[in-house]
Amino acid sequence: MVAFCGDLGIGRATGALVLSVLLGAGFASRQIWGLVSDRLGGLKTIFISSGAQALALMGFLFTQSEAGLFFVAGAFGLGFSALIPAYALAVRDLFPANEAYWRVPTVLLCTAFGMALGGWLAGYLYDLFGSYAPAFATGVVLNLLNFAIVGLLVARQTRRLPQDLH
Repeated sequence: MVAFCGDLGIGRATGALVLSVLLGAGFASRQIWGLVSDRLGGLKTIFISSGAQALALMGFLFTQSEAGLFFVAGAFGLGFSALIPAYALAVRDLFPANEAYWRVPTVLLCTAFGMALGGWLAGYLYDLFGSYAPAFATGVVLNLLNFAIVGLLVARQTRRLPQDLH
């Protein structure tokens, strides 16, 4: 975020403040997402937060002003803070408890790998194109792909729910 702000002609100190807003929004909203997860379940929380994250990433593509970056960074922080805990909750909701010992760490390993790969890919795309736009666009596409996959799982779970009640 600091380097992105620097490329836009915004000072590093302001870039660090934008990053602080992003992380602060994520920290503060984690409790709210916990309430959402308690009411809707992990899978629906992933669906909502993945969509929110994709929208916020789109905002980075179109925002170049300092005020806009603060707003978009806050919105991104709100969306991303729910994903990792919600994946663990989705595993709890979808699989038997006696399988949690290997399923939860596997899901968390995959999420950590995805975040690491995303950071590396963003740097690679920046080096290749000299702009952050391709990295943000790739992030949007991958978030929308995740949103679609989770949406299919939510739809499938919702269709099966009435049968489970009989």
